[in-house]
Amino acid sequence: MANSHDHERVVELQDHIIGTANVAEFLERLSVMAAAALSRDTSSPIECGVTLKRRRRTFTVAGSSPRAVHLDMIEQKIGEGPCIEALRIKAPVLLADVDTEPRWPSYREALAAEGCLSTLGVPLELGEDSAAALNFFAAEPGLFTPKVVQEAVEFADIAGGAVRLAVRLGTAQSLADDLAAALENRTSIDLACGVIMGQNRCSQAEAMAILTKVSSNRNQKLRVVAEELLANLTGADIRTHFDA
Repeated sequence: MANSHDHERVVELQDHIIGTANVAEFLERLSVMAAAALSRDTSSPIECGVTLKRRRRTFTVAGSSPRAVHLDMIEQKIGEGPCIEALRIKAPVLLADVDTEPRWPSYREALAAEGCLSTLGVPLELGEDSAAALNFFAAEPGLFTPKVVQEAVEFADIAGGAVRLAVRLGTAQSLADDLAAALENRTSIDLACGVIMGQNRCSQAEAMAILTKVSSNRNQKLRVVAEELLANLTGADIRTHFDA
């Protein structure tokens, strides 16, 4: 059962969804929240990147800071590390100390060069064809204790639902934008047909045939031809016929 702290996080994440213009902006805010949560738990600065997996590829999509984005991209470039492994096995993966960890030698060397000595990857479930992960970075080894890892997992469980909602809303908004554009295009075409019907005293089907013929002859989209006709009507020299 969720406690009051979890409830506060849910409300805060929902507020972020409402207050952001797109999914990318929401993920950036999410990474800031995640970094702040673990920074409080460790009493040390923690940074967070967000990795998205679509099909077989992974991408850095957000970060709590430019440095977090940079650190996350290192793993994507090398192609191995805790975050990628967490996405693969769908469970948290810890790199507690770059000096003693035997796995991912190239990645550990790159992290050490950046002054990052430990990392933690925690997956977020988004759906069958995509997933995401929170990639936490620390400048000291040993900060990601079992208690901190559990805190990260609990945050990811709550965040996963918010991310799924944000993605759905983003998809819905994209569909809404596409629909609005289609309706706008349709309106221009219908208005143009009306003009042609009035000028030529013809039926709507005949007007559409004229418009389509012009579109084909000029190798222009039907919407562009319709908008051009309507624009000409507002000029000083109004055309009385739409010649093919």
